[in-house]
Amino acid sequence: MEGDLASGSGRAAADRFGRAERAVAAIGTTLGARRTAAELAAFLVEELCDCATVDLFRPQDGAPVQAGRHAGGSLHSAATAGRRELLDALEKIPRADVSVRALDEGHPITASFTPQDGADLVALSVPLPAWGRVYGVALALRTGRPFEDDETAAAHFAARLAAVHLRHADEHREVGARVWDLQRVLLTDPGRPHPNVDLATRYLPVGRGTLVGGDWCETVRLHFGRTLLVIGDVMGHGLDAAVDMNAYRSMLRYVASTDLPPHRILRRVDAAMSEESGRRPATCLLALVDPARATVAFASAGHLPPVVFHRDGSAGLVPLPVGPPLGTGLGTYEVSALPLAPDDTLMMFTDGLVERRGEDIDTSLARLSALRVRPGLEVSALLDEILDRLGAEQAGDDVAALAARLRPRP
Repeated sequence: MEGDLASGSGRAAADRFGRAERAVAAIGTTLGARRTAAELAAFLVEELCDCATVDLFRPQDGAPVQAGRHAGGSLHSAATAGRRELLDALEKIPRADVSVRALDEGHPITASFTPQDGADLVALSVPLPAWGRVYGVALALRTGRPFEDDETAAAHFAARLAAVHLRHADEHREVGARVWDLQRVLLTDPGRPHPNVDLATRYLPVGRGTLVGGDWCETVRLHFGRTLLVIGDVMGHGLDAAVDMNAYRSMLRYVASTDLPPHRILRRVDAAMSEESGRRPATCLLALVDPARATVAFASAGHLPPVVFHRDGSAGLVPLPVGPPLGTGLGTYEVSALPLAPDDTLMMFTDGLVERRGEDIDTSLARLSALRVRPGLEVSALLDEILDRLGAEQAGDDVAALAARLRPRP
């Protein structure tokens, strides 16, 4: 007899543990509030009931509220699973009262109802608490037998698990918003080139989250009508990448103002940034445009090559010697010059424009150089067409791009 009791107790414990494992695997696979609510509702239907609904507080109503008391915030339906007709039957009975009671009391409650045209209906209402706050309430419905203590405990565990993930989602949104705001402050518009250069720039962030990267572009006006064009990409994403991007950009502006040739600018920036502990490496491409001589001189620190679009709309990559990224302290860079016709448009870009997951970079660059754009486009329109043709809005990484063309003198 004692053996049977022990065996039964062991099976019950295993059932509880298995149900908890399934909850952990099923709930919180993303940082989306509605997805988490849907996963909670689906789990409750799979394990405990015939129908489940999850209601969350609206952010504008001050949600979440303090656990243990209902602050009058507005709940909205976030997810429903199972037999919808049971929920419709409960609408004729004070469904809201059950949810509010669970919120007020801060623990699961059960209630039984007998709809006029149906079997006995049992409801289990469970708040979604995490770290002293409540994010909403889940309601589980089934016909027939009441919920047992183990089932109530399982629903409570699943609701608390969902609430933890909702809390993480809130924190992720808050951090992402701060990173995005800082990025917008740091990523000021590039300087104005000399009037003898037509310029267009674009910056397309991959999203308003912590994946914001360290892409930037810049122009520096120099003596004798020359303009230095710059594009760079700090390795990595997030707040640190945004801060390091601003450091590289400021240092490059300072060094470029001394009017050194491009390869020596890179050498000095590399030496200075490599002495700052903790700085991430960055790729960078410089293009010194000289309208008087109709030439452009390049120097590259681990960056992708530029492309030139010609008068007929055809394109060609510019082969360049490539040195190590900035910040490594290995700076050995070379300069390479190219004639630039008045109808040629020089385009510089970061890797987010062309790179695709699982694809060789040479294939990605070949796709860009194979483009043919409409002849006669203005610089800004040409840049927009290239970005559109390459699907830059759907890129998996930030995209910075710059296009420049010599402007004929009157």
